[in-house]
Order: sequence, then structure tokens, then C-alpha cells
Amino acid sequence: MRKYAQNSPQAAARIVALTLVADGDVGKAEFALLDELAVHQQLGLEREALHEVVDAFCEDLLSSKQLAWADSCPVDDYTLAALLEEIDDPALRRKVLDLCVKLAAVDGHVALGESIVLVSAVEHWDLHHHMLRASELPPSLQAN
Repeated sequence: MRKYAQNSPQAAARIVALTLVADGDVGKAEFALLDELAVHQQLGLEREALHEVVDAFCEDLLSSKQLAWADSCPVDDYTLAALLEEIDDPALRRKVLDLCVKLAAVDGHVALGESIVLVSAVEHWDLHHHMLRASELPPSLQAN
């Protein structure tokens, strides 16, 4: 895996790329949502640069011996942790996680591989509370 600078747009984009490929099927819905959300702009990249990071990530996966789609994350735990460690800015972590959640859910199903990436990000980045914002809780669970 290539290294990117800490908190760089490319490091953030690679986490997005991992989420895109984590279910083994990147579809039109995911690419449409990338454009709809202007993910490239949110991460500080040109549109083409985002696609270059996705392509480079796929090349890295193909050149490594990790690629095994068997319904799980396409990278091992060590590599996943190393990728997540490239992001340590709290605001960037929240932004990347929010984007990844939307991308994972766009097809109406969060696959096991996507779930592994999301749960790992929440745990590694200690964003448990971020995932439970009161505005997203059912009315019966919201504080009065």
C-alpha cells in the first residue's frame, strides 16, 4: 500500500475508496452518490484526483496478496488500522465516516465488508457518540 501524508485529501479519499470496494461490487449508485455529495470537493480534491485515488487503491489491492472478496473487507486488520491511522484530525474523521456511511447504505444494504470498515473506523477513531446523534434517534429515545 502506498503511503499518503497525514490527514491529506488522498488519505481520506482512500478510506472512501475502501468503503466503495468493500462489498466487492461498485455500482452506478455509489458513483452517482460520489458526484451528488461532491465527495471530491468535500475532501479537497478535483473530481479526477478522487478517481485517481480510487484507481490507485484498487491497483494496490490487486498487487498485494490481500485481495479476497469472500464477503469480508478486502484488507487485513493490520492494513485497515494503518489506513485509518493516516487520519487523526477529528473533524476530518467525522466527515470521512459520514461519507462512508452514506456510500455504504446507498444500495439499501450494508454488506459485511462495508460494515467491517465502518465499525473499524468508529472504534479506531473513537466516534461512538458521533454515530448516535440525538437527531437521528427515534422520537421515543430522544431526550425531552
